[in-house]
Amino acid sequence: MHRLILRPLLAATLLACSMVAAVPAWAAVTITFWSHELGNSFPHAFFTLRGTPDAGGAPVDVNYGFTAKAISPKLLMGTVAGRLDISKPGYIAGSDAQFAMVLSDAQYAQVLTLIAAWDEKTGDGHYNLNARNCVHFVKEAARIAGLSGLDQPTLMKKPRSYLKAVAAANPGRVTVVNMHGKAYLASLPPLTAAPVVVVSPATVPVAPVGAAGELAPAH
Repeated sequence: MHRLILRPLLAATLLACSMVAAVPAWAAVTITFWSHELGNSFPHAFFTLRGTPDAGGAPVDVNYGFTAKAISPKLLMGTVAGRLDISKPGYIAGSDAQFAMVLSDAQYAQVLTLIAAWDEKTGDGHYNLNARNCVHFVKEAARIAGLSGLDQPTLMKKPRSYLKAVAAANPGRVTVVNMHGKAYLASLPPLTAAPVVVVSPATVPVAPVGAAGELAPAH
């Protein structure tokens, strides 16, 4: 009789453990790095921020990438105008989640500072295909997250290959996801409250650091 009762409980426990192993803990803000290989323009890299800061406050569920404002031959000749790229849900679902990690509140605040620094409205929005593209943008976010192996000169125009190389260089420090976007999004637990609606980086809530530490645009 006891075996009949314990067997389903054990199965449920193992299932829960396997789900925990598949995705990072969501006790704080988790940054997930994504690549998009096939689209209406060309390959793209971006990241999502999801969760609630350790210090409390409203949960966030946002994404950021960096792209040129327009596709033109000028992209091949040098620096052009760029902008932050906020991907629509359908674009994310059609992308690939490569790896994720939990940020401290201090790192989360620094990522928000990075976003503002690359926003044409609040910082320097210039785009350069060879020196300041979407891969360079996620590289800086990965640097803030404390990852190593970020200098990959031959991969700076290859989002998927670059992110896989970074994940391989940081075993035990990142959670390798390697899932299609639709499946990964479906695996995520619900947030404890409705996430903030982001209009610009300035609207993303930043926890006090001391408290706890569908036409896609050109990419």
